Amino acid sequence: MNPYLSVVISVFNEADGLESLWSDLSEVISKSEYATEIIWVNDGSTDSSQSAISKIVQSNLLDHLSFREIQLSKNFGHEAAMTAGIDHANGEYVICMDADLQHPPAEIPRMIAKAQEGFDIINMIRDSKREKGATTNLFSKTFYAIMNRFSDYQFEENASDFFLISKRVVDVLKSSYRERNRFVRGYIQVMGFDKTSIKYQAATRTTGVSKYNKRKLFKLAVAAISSFSKKPLFFALGTSFAFAILSILLAIYSIWMFFFGDAPPSGYTTLIVFMSVCFTIVYVLLAIISIYLGFNFEEVKDRPIYLVKESKSTNTKS
Repeated sequence: MNPYLSVVISVFNEADGLESLWSDLSEVISKSEYATEIIWVNDGSTDSSQSAISKIVQSNLLDHLSFREIQLSKNFGHEAAMTAGIDHANGEYVICMDADLQHPPAEIPRMIAKAQEGFDIINMIRDSKREKGATTNLFSKTFYAIMNRFSDYQFEENASDFFLISKRVVDVLKSSYRERNRFVRGYIQVMGFDKTSIKYQAATRTTGVSKYNKRKLFKLAVAAISSFSKKPLFFALGTSFAFAILSILLAIYSIWMFFFGDAPPSGYTTLIVFMSVCFTIVYVLLAIISIYLGFNFEEVKDRPIYLVKESKSTNTKS
């Protein structure tokens, strides 16, 4: 019989915090009457995360609980790890969460309760960013502002990779939305279906460091914007048109001043400034187009989102 709930946990070099995570998670599961499977996705960790996962699986078998251990062949990134877990999930509902202790397992009962009201998608909205600095907070706000400005969709600010989805949403993710440059939390917000959100306070990280540095966050933002919007391309077209008009006007002005002005325009300063601005705009527009071409090239190659090195299941105790 398939489990009622699947919990997908993405792990990348989180060995020091896994016992604490499991302590909190097992406490929640032990109070639940639902058959549950825990899917550990080891995203190419280079520390002892896999040993810690195996130790948890071997020594903490609760009734009505099963485990699946998935080791990816290398580090494919957080989005790919979540996708691997979702692809292997069998539950009526699937919860995705990180292993860094910032997605509190204590919120799971609230998520299930909302799902039982008929919602297919439960977005968990971070209510507090205790560890986030001013720069990261500004980046997050800017990211969602740009996304909502340039996309045809509206995304909830501070939505996280901590969410619950129903089996029919899982089936859609398994068959569609198979881009290589992924933004899973965005996919579930634009699918439709019945959805709601719950605010939560992120727990303070006690071990390790965030795996999302500024470079990775920027790359995720670019991938997300290019996946959900073509407006930057139209912006490029509009800017090109505007500068074409400006060039024509400047040419008309220069010719007029040459023939009818009191003195011929010197032109040197104007020419240098105008050419500098034009070349800057051209390079920006080429960069925008190149980004889209690059992402399309990745999709055309049709390489796998992830590769599984090993996968094994441990059945329920009962």
